[in-house]
Amino acid sequence: MPLLILRCVFILASSGIGVAFVRGGAVGSGAAGLTTFFLLVFLALAVVGLDVAFPKKKIVWISAGYFGLLIGLVTTYLMGLALEPFFADRAGDGSGDVLRQSVTATLLLFFSYCGVSFLLQTRNDFRFIIPFVEFQRNVKGIKPLILDTSVVIDGRIADVMETKIVDSPLLMPRFAIVELQHIADSSDRSRRTRGRRGLDVLSRLQNMPGVDLQIDDSELPEYANQPVDLKLVALAKRLEGKLVTNDYNLNKVAKLQGVAVINLNDLANALKPVFLPGERFEVDVVKSGEEIGQGIAYLDDGTMVVVDQGRNHIAERVVVTVTSVLQTSAGRMIFARYEYTTKKLSGTTIVLDPSNSSATGRHARPNQ
Repeated sequence: MPLLILRCVFILASSGIGVAFVRGGAVGSGAAGLTTFFLLVFLALAVVGLDVAFPKKKIVWISAGYFGLLIGLVTTYLMGLALEPFFADRAGDGSGDVLRQSVTATLLLFFSYCGVSFLLQTRNDFRFIIPFVEFQRNVKGIKPLILDTSVVIDGRIADVMETKIVDSPLLMPRFAIVELQHIADSSDRSRRTRGRRGLDVLSRLQNMPGVDLQIDDSELPEYANQPVDLKLVALAKRLEGKLVTNDYNLNKVAKLQGVAVINLNDLANALKPVFLPGERFEVDVVKSGEEIGQGIAYLDDGTMVVVDQGRNHIAERVVVTVTSVLQTSAGRMIFARYEYTTKKLSGTTIVLDPSNSSATGRHARPNQ
């Protein structure tokens, strides 16, 4: 409503200025006056039309243009003072004034263009500030979190942001979104599903209240002919942000270049229940392990439990004692020793090791 009122007032004011020009005789009367009136109204409608056609505007563009023109004007004025002796009208025919105007107009055009162009290309490197007005929002948190395509496809980042424990802004580079679009358009069904899931997660983050998701459009010279992983590392270094990824190789490359990395797998592992050697708990042995006598079980969160002496207790719920825990970025493995059986499981499909069985493949063993 305020915008609608502003646009109506702007059009009425433009019409009033046109009427004032006609009545004052500044543009003549008759056809010339009417032409001026309708021209002003048309220009006002054109400005409002452009305003409506481009509803999403970035204040950084306006500030860059404003300060670029200001730099151009100041520089032109200083250059004009320096060149004033060369504009002396020695011939007395006014040629000095013509030369001054021509040179001033040329300098103004040149320096204004250079100023606006430079500030537009470097708008993400610093903020344009005038007294009591800041043209770019203060960045929340300490450092921005730069998202990799792998962590967006994974989807857990949306669940983490819903908990409200992260206050830092999220930054998704445009080139990473392009990569997601290519994956979503892939002829391979699996890749296409993963790409579409990533785009859905981005949309979910954008619509999530309290989450500041920004799209970075930076195109730097060091990005040329570089793979997406190296572009992400370069962007994180430039913005001094943290890279959020599930990619093991990208994790290593980023750390080698001094970029802080948040691995969601490490975060998930840190939140899993901690089992210390000597602790006991119950698990369901579902298949045989690689070594002789081993059985394999899984916790509710997917953690694998290797049960020593558990091979003969497949399809049983057993009590085990933890002997050791192996922690890696790829996940956690718990090694345990069989203690005793609490119950037999019904309708459980198990996998036998072909090397220690006369049968091969996947078998269902009936309960005893």
